[in-house]
Amino acid sequence: MRNKVEPFVTLVGAGPGDPDLLTIKGAKALAEAQVVLYDALANEEILTYAPKKSIKIFVGKRKGCHEYSQDQINRLIVDNALTYGNVVRLKGGDPFIFGRGSEEIEYVESFGIPTFVIPGISSSIAVPAYQGISLTKRGVSESFWVITGTTSARKLSNDVALAAQSSATVVILMGMSKLEQIIALFQKESKGEIPVAVIQNGTMPDEKIGVGTIDTIQQVVTENKLSSPAIIVIGEVVRESNKLKGFYEEFISKELI
Repeated sequence: MRNKVEPFVTLVGAGPGDPDLLTIKGAKALAEAQVVLYDALANEEILTYAPKKSIKIFVGKRKGCHEYSQDQINRLIVDNALTYGNVVRLKGGDPFIFGRGSEEIEYVESFGIPTFVIPGISSSIAVPAYQGISLTKRGVSESFWVITGTTSARKLSNDVALAAQSSATVVILMGMSKLEQIIALFQKESKGEIPVAVIQNGTMPDEKIGVGTIDTIQQVVTENKLSSPAIIVIGEVVRESNKLKGFYEEFISKELI
């Protein structure tokens, strides 16, 4: 006689890319998983924490290349939970920061399936930290914005214009395709000299970085061939980073020539 399946779904934040930044609680949840559904931004090395016999399903979405729609992902989570029992939904960064985690939880719970959320280290904080960028610093920045560069309507978030008017550090995720528009909004506020860092594949061995100002960052991005996935950090705290001082000294030297 078959044992009755007891469905359960755990939403796990995989962190910003470096597999060592997965939380201990996340690793423990993976060790109990019968099925793992993982995203494009979740490092595949993390899957080694799951049992070898567990089913691993890639459901990643990247710009211009969607393996599954969000509705299909929602159904896959539920179907696998009802069929196999313990499902881990592994999402890059933190699942509740532009990760649509709450939508997935609501859908799963509508079927009466118990859920649990294990937060992840968000790339919005960890990636700048790896470059010595402190998003807040006494006397420099009292707050920070974390904004999606591209809304569900594929447009630039209106919050970027509001952030450009503030003195806060601004972190923009999924904003590379809107970089020109972002720059224009800050230039409109006469902030052409504000420091900017663009960090691609943050916390990973193939990480790339470009540093400049609002007025120069597009040229820096072109010269360094930077592209998505990347994080844009705007604010005086970028210049305060000891790790990036060399970049700025070199940049200023070029300006003086």
